[in-house]
Amino acid sequence: MIPFQKCPICGGDVVNKKIEKLLKGGSNTAVVVVDTEVCLHCGGIMYSKDTVSLFEQIRFKLAKQETGDFEEMGRAFKVGQLV
Repeated sequence: MIPFQKCPICGGDVVNKKIEKLLKGGSNTAVVVVDTEVCLHCGGIMYSKDTVSLFEQIRFKLAKQETGDFEEMGRAFKVGQLV
């Protein structure tokens, strides 16, 4: 059962979808795939309390450099203004 029958923002229909969420902690970033409810009209995303708690745990681990149980995906680079 979907916790939200209608979007609390616009009243549109809500469906369950898998989405990717980028989380940052310190200088680290993680990509997390979660099931959540998404509004078909406005695109609003409604995370469950458990999902928000998971995000907080991951951000904490990223900030503390406790990433041993995370799968490394590659490297990221910051590029300044190109001349």
